[in-house]
Amino acid sequence: MNSNILWTPSPQRIGQGALARFCRDTAALHGAGPQDYAALHEWSVRQPEPFWSALWDFLGLIGNKGDTAFDPGTGLRDARFFPGARLNYTENLLREPDDRRAIIAHRDDGTTRCVTRRELADNVSRITAALRAHGIGPGDRIAGIVTNDLESIQFYLASAAIGAIWASCSPDFGPAGASDRLNQVAPRLLVATPSYRYGDKHIDIADTMNAVASAPSVEKIITFGPVPAGQTFAKPAISLDAWIAPFAPSEIEYHRAPFDTPMVILFSSGTTGKPKCIVHRAGGLLLQHLKEHALHCDIGEGDVLFYFTTCGWMMWNWQISALALGATLSTYDGNPFYPEPARLMDLIDVDGITVFGTSAKYIDALQKAGVRPAQSHDLSRLRAILSTGSPLLPASFDYVYRDVKSDVHLASISGGTDICACFVGGVPSLPVVRGELQGPMLGLDVDAVDAQTRPVTGEPGELVCRNAHPTMPLGFWQDETGERYRDAYFSQHEGVWSHGDFIERRPSGGFIIHGRSDTTLNPGGVRIGTSEIYRQVETLDQVVEAVAVGLDRDGDQQVVLFVRLAPDAQLTDELVATIRQRIRKGATPRHVPAMIAAVSDIPRTRSGKISEIAVRDTIHGRPIKNTTALANASCLEEYARWARENVTAKEA
Repeated sequence: MNSNILWTPSPQRIGQGALARFCRDTAALHGAGPQDYAALHEWSVRQPEPFWSALWDFLGLIGNKGDTAFDPGTGLRDARFFPGARLNYTENLLREPDDRRAIIAHRDDGTTRCVTRRELADNVSRITAALRAHGIGPGDRIAGIVTNDLESIQFYLASAAIGAIWASCSPDFGPAGASDRLNQVAPRLLVATPSYRYGDKHIDIADTMNAVASAPSVEKIITFGPVPAGQTFAKPAISLDAWIAPFAPSEIEYHRAPFDTPMVILFSSGTTGKPKCIVHRAGGLLLQHLKEHALHCDIGEGDVLFYFTTCGWMMWNWQISALALGATLSTYDGNPFYPEPARLMDLIDVDGITVFGTSAKYIDALQKAGVRPAQSHDLSRLRAILSTGSPLLPASFDYVYRDVKSDVHLASISGGTDICACFVGGVPSLPVVRGELQGPMLGLDVDAVDAQTRPVTGEPGELVCRNAHPTMPLGFWQDETGERYRDAYFSQHEGVWSHGDFIERRPSGGFIIHGRSDTTLNPGGVRIGTSEIYRQVETLDQVVEAVAVGLDRDGDQQVVLFVRLAPDAQLTDELVATIRQRIRKGATPRHVPAMIAAVSDIPRTRSGKISEIAVRDTIHGRPIKNTTALANASCLEEYARWARENVTAKEA
């Protein structure tokens, strides 16, 4: 018995799940049993034609499937899925409009709004009519600076319904950050929330709207809520309500198009330069998302899915797709700890949430805030907790099963904006092992490899995917030759997708993510993932969070650890010794930092991820290529000052 197993699904739960049903339905093709996930996964990657064809049928996708599910082409980049298919993403999500709840939208000011599936379809139909009346059609870009609320989801669905291409960011990006992204794609329309709340703060984004609206391509601004009185905008502005007022609800004329039709543009974090505009296909998003929702999260009719996200993170797009399975979306906009730390836990009981998704950092913050939902909340309908954004620490696994709910499927999942989906994550039929992601996603041949592309087990390696998958991007916007796309994913290891994550395949079959490989530490020539340090440091009550980087000195690299401390803590010699001892004991002596410093803040991208690259470049005196990608770039001055006092001065 593995003492690190924290939860095992019951035979009844496994047998009733969608993964087991799919396995039974396709048994004649592979011979695997419902509990033999390894065999099922092996079939899914070795036999892509029958796997993807069977998945389409199992999900009941609406559209013309065509005669072929997979054309391998001459390699990964040339492979095509369902080359003869024609479908529409929104048509699949808005099937069976009736009185079931579709979306429950919460704001941190206590406001809640709800729409049924019939009301959602009606609202989307009016927006599609207004879009077509304006002349917006297939291939036109619509830019959004919006919050995670009803209007943004409805506009997203309307955009996909007519074949337009959606690109959005959250309103906290600021003028430069938003324009760096959205203006690259030359949008015809800008939809925006002119102001928003975050806790007790009210923030106006007129300057951000004008930075995007001043682009020559933008013809009109549609505001969610009234157009602010007395505000001058770069282009004509009208409220959404006024814009759709002439149009009554009607049947939607869906634009059915090929599987590879562009539907969404997502943006890289931009910490190494101008953000890349990653173009995703409609069919790929629909098929891949529903596979993950149904088979890996066991989401279906009657479920309520919640994911704490903004409109600048791929998880926003990911969650919306669950409408196609008959699930209800519960959304939240604002500060997740306002007015109390347990706010999102309250929503689980209020909405009857069955699958709750969030970031690893939120779970860690919940623990440090002393929230113990198992003692204060019902949570009886909660069946699964999903975590992504950064590696989930082993201590966070312990916290969930001890203080949140003991009988729950805790799925740490990992993918990226690049694929708008997951490489590794939850498997409802397998046990949850402390600190591990359960397994590779069906249809994706994920591996950990060394510098020579040889598989490695039990030690960190580069995350690669050896086969084509439906959410590989169509490419980057305005990358006509495809050179930037090739350099990003196919230049490091020939013939396979290199994702840029440092991953370890465990003997159990699970995985551990050790951080980004481009920020991997290398003291004494030994590759170390930063999350291995964070796993130890962030178990200390005195440490709120940390960032570790490598400092290049004298032909070697020293590990430098910056810690943000709790309000009542100080970085005393005793705490420094405790940190080093914890790292040495929990990891290895190689992981022990040469220097530890306290900082008041840690730089993050606008999607909430710690930017190790920004810290690394700052302490080396290198310019940050795109500070607008950071939510709090001003804090880097503290790191520059530390470098002047502790590096430059000593070397001088």
